[in-house]
Order: sequence, then structure tokens, then C-alpha cells
Amino acid sequence: MGFWKKLIGSETETVDYYAEGVELLEGGKYHEALTSFRLAQRTTPNDPALLQQIAIAHTRIGMTDDAIRLYRKVLSMDDSTAGAHYGLAFLLLHNGDRAGAAEHLRSFLAVPPADADAQQHVDHARKTLAELDAKTETGNPDGATTG
Repeated sequence: MGFWKKLIGSETETVDYYAEGVELLEGGKYHEALTSFRLAQRTTPNDPALLQQIAIAHTRIGMTDDAIRLYRKVLSMDDSTAGAHYGLAFLLLHNGDRAGAAEHLRSFLAVPPADADAQQHVDHARKTLAELDAKTETGNPDGATTG
């Protein structure tokens, strides 16, 4: 890991803390990923992709209020950021804000990511939004998909 190489004296190597953080996040090392992302923030403090990765790490370790704050910050910089709409929608749904969740799912689905890796998220968003809309129409607010 780049952080550790710097710590033990390998100063000649440039470290991509963002890439390191993504790798750690994918490996389930959420706290370590946050450390790398914080180091990446030194050079790009308001990078939307970086802030979203930090929000994902916060979500995974249960810091959902911080994740919500970061997703909202990303959306205040660029309201078309699909990933922030998606992440925020499910956090709001988890907190019981069905209307807010539906709004962000609609925004996500208005211009969904086109890559194959995102298809499962697009399908999940469509299914969840359909469930929310059906429950709104029937007046039954319980039982929406949350994750």
C-alpha cells in the first residue's frame, strides 16, 4: 500500500491514493480506504468522484449522516451526478424518507450510467422506484425495498 511505503521510506514513488482507496474499499477495508481517500483529498479536496467514494466508505461503516452530507455536497456541485443520486436515494429510504428517495431515484434513472457494471444498480433503482410508486398509489407506505 502506498501509505505504508511512504511511512517506511519509499519516497521516490508517487502514490495514487485514490486508486489505493478504491482497491481497499473493494477489498472491504473501509477504514483503511478512508485514510487513503483523505490523503487524496489533499490534492483534490472537492473532486466529486473522490467525495462519492468517501460517502460509500462512510455508508459501509455506518456513518450514514456523513455519507448523506457528502452526497448532497456532490449534488450541489453537479446535480447530474448519477452515483450521488443513487447512494443518497437508498440512504434516504433507509431513514424513512420515501419521497426524497423516489425523487433521487428518478434523477438517477433520468440519465442512468450506461456501462455494463452499472446495470444491476439501474435494475435495482427501477424496481425500488416501482415499489415506491405502487405503495404511494395504494396508500401502503410499508415494505419498500431498502437495499
